[in-house]
Amino acid sequence: MRTKLDACLSAVNQILLGKEPQVRLAMACLLARGHLLIEDLPGMGKTTLSHALARVLGLSFQRIQFTSDLLPGDILGTSVFDKDSGQFVFHPGPIFAELVLADEINRATPKSQSALLEAMEEGQVTIEGATRPLPEPFFVIATQNPVSQGGTFALPESQLDRFLMRLSLGYPGKAAERALLLGDSRRSLLPRLEPILDHRELGLIQAEIPQVRASDALIDYVLRLVDATRTQPQFAWGLSPRGSLALLAAARAWAFLAERDYVIPEDVQAVLPAVVGHRLRDQADPAGHGGSALVQWLLREVPAL
Repeated sequence: MRTKLDACLSAVNQILLGKEPQVRLAMACLLARGHLLIEDLPGMGKTTLSHALARVLGLSFQRIQFTSDLLPGDILGTSVFDKDSGQFVFHPGPIFAELVLADEINRATPKSQSALLEAMEEGQVTIEGATRPLPEPFFVIATQNPVSQGGTFALPESQLDRFLMRLSLGYPGKAAERALLLGDSRRSLLPRLEPILDHRELGLIQAEIPQVRASDALIDYVLRLVDATRTQPQFAWGLSPRGSLALLAAARAWAFLAERDYVIPEDVQAVLPAVVGHRLRDQADPAGHGGSALVQWLLREVPAL
């Protein structure tokens, strides 16, 4: 299955050129059963990455375009009266897919954003008093435009914390952009992608991630990182227990992709920016983004051994 996993990464990298680290992080996020937030300017390949991952992993896919007039029922579904049967019939919304792309999530109102909370945390939704399970596996990939752009509603901390990772794709390098200009449209290449992993194989890989060994010394390193966020004055608040669990789960998935059955400090450091950057705020500017500078401070100042 490791060969198939490498084939998945290679196939996605042929679609999204020059973004190998981000593709590997996205794959690690999904293998760790997390949800992914991609923040970047429009046109950077966020939607293309989501489509490509769904195709190579053989997952059903639904895209929800978040707008200011989107209602929770548009996401979750609703019951409609059927006059032939004389009963209300539930029509599931697009949330009932294995990979859901919540596109431009921060253009919707907080009420609609919150419709994803139970789904992301519990793998189920409660609609009209009835609890309905979501497919297994279930992944949410949300994209958002920078909050500095007009017409956006910043995601609250409770929503951000549901995302295992936050990534930014950024501009492509010159060689990658030249290949984009000379080659076929990335969207036209997507239909050529074939499923490489089936549901059984994906489930087996996900079950292996928690079995990747983390030594006592490695756990102590994670604890030092977490403790620094809670005790150092420049942090507006510290990482929650969910954040520390997310860091270890992501490091295990990164180690697995590196074909190791144990975690090393470099695995933690590789995933740290994506896992904790959106969970941290600078004390001097708690409403701002300061997570990137705080992450660099953690990497520089907290000893691995």
